Amino acid sequence: MINEKELWDKCAAFHGHVCGGLTIGYKAALYAIKLLDLTFSEDEETVCICENDACGVDAIQVMLGCTAGKGNLLFHMTGKQAFSFYNRKNGKSVRLVLKKRPKNMSKEEAFAYFQTCKSEDMFDIKPVRIELPEPARLFNSIECEECGETTAETYIALQNGKHVCMDCRKQYSRFAV
Repeated sequence: MINEKELWDKCAAFHGHVCGGLTIGYKAALYAIKLLDLTFSEDEETVCICENDACGVDAIQVMLGCTAGKGNLLFHMTGKQAFSFYNRKNGKSVRLVLKKRPKNMSKEEAFAYFQTCKSEDMFDIKPVRIELPEPARLFNSIECEECGETTAETYIALQNGKHVCMDCRKQYSRFAV
């Protein structure tokens, strides 16, 4: 049985303070646990793709064990309060999108609103838009022939016959972006 108060306290301690954003991630994680039968991910059993890099991501890390270092916390930056969760064990997935909240709330009122909302009332359930990413892989390290720094081979480009990192690579475009 999940001790929600204990989980909330752990999230707040990790994040450093309590706020509406942390509550959004906390409630999203609780809902994903319920919908997908998730547990804390020791490796990559659970995957989360966050569409923002806001406060709620910290709650997801604490509650579900999704981290960038493990490769099971990924960012697809759309600026939306949306989270796709995947359970590799049972193949289930869901995208949770924050519903609109009442307008003209102060920061304090928004926090209280999110704290009292049920997860089911906070999020729209949608199908995931991105297929479950493959598990994290290890890549060979290559030394950039310009700066001498070592980088993963997937981030090396061939330019003028040299292996260069993304920082040293000269962008080429004939069109203004």
